[in-house]
Amino acid sequence: MTADSDTSGALPPTGRPHRSEGEQLAGRWSRAAIYRKLLFAAGIVFLVIGAIGMVVPMLPGTVFLILAAWCFTRSSPRFEAWLLNHRWLGPGVVRWRETGAIPPLVKLFALSSFVGTWTGSWYFGAPTILLAVLGVVFIALTVFVASRPNH
Repeated sequence: MTADSDTSGALPPTGRPHRSEGEQLAGRWSRAAIYRKLLFAAGIVFLVIGAIGMVVPMLPGTVFLILAAWCFTRSSPRFEAWLLNHRWLGPGVVRWRETGAIPPLVKLFALSSFVGTWTGSWYFGAPTILLAVLGVVFIALTVFVASRPNH
């Protein structure tokens, strides 16, 4: 038997030990890998909703694009760079990251959307529990939006 055909656990030509199929599968499905894949999937969902929100009235596109960028920061730097450098989708996200500010016109639009959504829900007979939950969420969002700098 030659040294080349020795199977006594010697290292392969790459210098790294062989990994069993189970070890490879475990590495692919580690907690961190699953977390990154879930964040990436959420980022894609937020990206799609944000892109739709850029053209559909009453759907805040930039908020979803900011969430998408946050997900991509932790899951795919390549997609994060693509989003930040995108001609139409990126500027609002970049501006948010740089200043954390919300322009006054956008604040007004957001607050009007909260009032309009709650009023429409009430008018069309939404259950009281839903109106209460919406009210709490919209009050919290109003405090957040109002507390952000203008520029």
